[in-house]
Amino acid sequence: MDSNPPTVVLQQARPSRLKRLVKRLDAKFIVTVVLPTLLAGLYYGVIASDVYISESRFVVRNPQRSAQTGLGALLQGTGFSRSQDDTYSVHDFILSRDALHELDDKLKIREAFSNSSIDFVNRFPGIERWDTSFESLFRHYVKHVAVAYDTVSSISVLRVHAYSAEEAKRINESLLEMSERLVNNMNFRSRKDLIQVAESEVVVAEARAKAAAAALSAYRTDRSVFDPDRQSAIQLQGIARLQEELIAAEAQLEQVRNVSPNNPQIGSLERRVQGLRSAVAAENARVIGPGGGLSSKSPAFDRFVLEKGFADRQLAGTLAALDAARSEAARKQLYLERLVQPNLPDRALEPRRLRSVLTVLVVGLVIWGVVSLVGASIREHTD
Repeated sequence: MDSNPPTVVLQQARPSRLKRLVKRLDAKFIVTVVLPTLLAGLYYGVIASDVYISESRFVVRNPQRSAQTGLGALLQGTGFSRSQDDTYSVHDFILSRDALHELDDKLKIREAFSNSSIDFVNRFPGIERWDTSFESLFRHYVKHVAVAYDTVSSISVLRVHAYSAEEAKRINESLLEMSERLVNNMNFRSRKDLIQVAESEVVVAEARAKAAAAALSAYRTDRSVFDPDRQSAIQLQGIARLQEELIAAEAQLEQVRNVSPNNPQIGSLERRVQGLRSAVAAENARVIGPGGGLSSKSPAFDRFVLEKGFADRQLAGTLAALDAARSEAARKQLYLERLVQPNLPDRALEPRRLRSVLTVLVVGLVIWGVVSLVGASIREHTD
């Protein structure tokens, strides 16, 4: 008889504990699943602004760079090659503060992002209402502009997110125009540097050629010589003729002495022979004399001629290089070619409302399940 009352009390205590457990589970479910899902449905269904996406595609090509394999070889066969470095430069510019500055000046990006028709979460400056700095605007900007690059095809895809279709297209078009101007500026600087270097080399070569020509002319004037080698050749020919005449005169004198020792012509023949010997000696001294002979002037003259020859060849090479640089500069080195023009979206692609709400629901269920398991484990250890 005494054991029945405790049993009844135990049976009454168990349902009350079960009810409290169900209440706790319901509260957790409401907090982790129901409320977030309702808030997500309210935001994405009523508050969230439509986001329009304008997309364009372009490729940066360089006809001068060679590609080796794959699609690069195909592009090379068509006269173009892949220019990844230049493409990345364009990408970096699109996502730069300079691009944002120019867009803000042209399209008033700050005002567009701060429009009252945009929901409070996506409207600039967003939740951080106190931060309206340019850096905050830049962080907001890079969330709305994206550039993707396909390394296989070398095609870049530019996507602009905005809260009106016209604004998205205008921003996309402006970014492409600015990128084309960047490529043209890169071409201009490259051509300018190439021609300036070639022209500076021509100036140096011209100065060297003029200095060599002036030095050679001054040497000819100071030493009274035009070309020692040619002059020596001419004088040697004259010496040879004088020597022939001297030999003939000596033979004639010897013959007259043998035939007629007292012949009155012997004196005149002797004087002629002596004159020819003096003329030959004088001419030899002019050619090979140690002081003022042409042979002593030849080494210095040859150095001046050699220097002038080097200077003239250098000048000719630099002039040819300048012509080549100008021909190279006449060809455009980089091309930003639009493959797909910026489109005008006819409907909003974001936010994906139903998927976002379902995502919140699934995440809430996962959190509720984890919290429930952790709570049950704690209770078991406590009991």
